[in-house]
Amino acid sequence: MTELTIDEKFAAEQKQADADHHKPTAGAMTGHIVSNHAYMNIKLHQLKWFVKGPNAENYKAVLNDTIDENNAWFDKIADQLLDEGELPPSTMKEYSDYTMIEENGANKYLDAESMIQTVVNDFATDNMFITRAIKLAQNEDRPFMAQVLVELLGWNNHQIRIYQALLGNNAKDGFEDEDDEDDED
Repeated sequence: MTELTIDEKFAAEQKQADADHHKPTAGAMTGHIVSNHAYMNIKLHQLKWFVKGPNAENYKAVLNDTIDENNAWFDKIADQLLDEGELPPSTMKEYSDYTMIEENGANKYLDAESMIQTVVNDFATDNMFITRAIKLAQNEDRPFMAQVLVELLGWNNHQIRIYQALLGNNAKDGFEDEDDEDDED
């Protein structure tokens, strides 16, 4: 049996990723989450660099903490995929293809509160993928992946509470009861 070339291995990986994304698996859904966190890192930096106003320094301190923690989660999620024999997205093209976080260069011109609201929205978007990935991992009998994803969901919810507090809101302000919609799964 001949060894596959690097190009053949990558082509096989892409073919499998395409198949997994058409019939979602826990691994494919978690690949979306890795990509979301790659994009969040970029967006968090953009906000840190361009936030202005009387609370800018406070916002920058919170953003720095979130950036550091997000980077750790980015690695932890990718490591979990690798531990389970999955290949996490690892290129800008893959991140771009798989993320559900919207990027907008014009965000640098938003007022500080609008910038902070984008962070809340991004974590809420990511949570939709995490909750779906948790269910898939449980259905696929992948308890360690489910455990990491549950921990990530808790961290994301904590971030939402922190950023909502910066806006003078409670953690769930502005969110409808999403649990009722997911009961059909």
